[in-house]
Amino acid sequence: MSDNRLPEAGDRIAKLLARAGVASRREIERMIADGRVSLDGKVLDTPAIKLESLRGVSVDGKPVGDAEDTRLFAFHKPSGLITAERDPKGRPTIYAALRNALPKDAGRVMPVGRLDFNTEGLLLLTNDGEMKRAMELPSSGVPRTYRARAFGEITQSQLDELIEGVEIDGIRYGQIEANLERGSGRNRWIEMTLREGKNREVRLILEHLGLEVNRLLRIGYGPFHLGDLPRGQAIELKRGDVEAFKRDLSRGGRK
Repeated sequence: MSDNRLPEAGDRIAKLLARAGVASRREIERMIADGRVSLDGKVLDTPAIKLESLRGVSVDGKPVGDAEDTRLFAFHKPSGLITAERDPKGRPTIYAALRNALPKDAGRVMPVGRLDFNTEGLLLLTNDGEMKRAMELPSSGVPRTYRARAFGEITQSQLDELIEGVEIDGIRYGQIEANLERGSGRNRWIEMTLREGKNREVRLILEHLGLEVNRLLRIGYGPFHLGDLPRGQAIELKRGDVEAFKRDLSRGGRK
């Protein structure tokens, strides 16, 4: 479409909408393809439009405001919740818990990555779709740290071999730092830090080593940690820490 208000300067519309918390950039490109985004009343058919602001932009017929300051929340997800807005099987989702856990002015937030139904711990949520996407990309190298309680026999030397990565059923999993916590018996706690976040990665790797995972918690994502945040509660992370992390991400990720 042509429009004399479309400058060459500015940012692509999908990037602006992601910053405004509408969705991730990839999801917004799908929304444009589906005819759900319009500019000054005209339906857009391409995401390759650059704008200085979101003035005149609507999604599903509703005007979109300009991007707000980036906000990031830490939520202690309990086991037994789906990381989705709705579940076809009718299982409870994180959003039911978040209605009471988040501050009233939190607005629309999106989870950064996912935690499985039976996985607990740190789930980050943001209103910034661009930052969400950057944090999730394996190429960003943002570390995720987990504690797993597993049943079976394992040694530290076996875990040390994971630093070279491992291939399971044709899928390559990159460098993993794993440490066996002190203890005795066949139920042991293992702390693992990885940087890719593939689906069910921790469980699959430990099962590959002959262990049965019976509890899994994420305790860290990038520089942010679960700490003593109570289960089912959420807190907003300090703006200064969030902005510093965003700058680090833009320089190529936290190594």
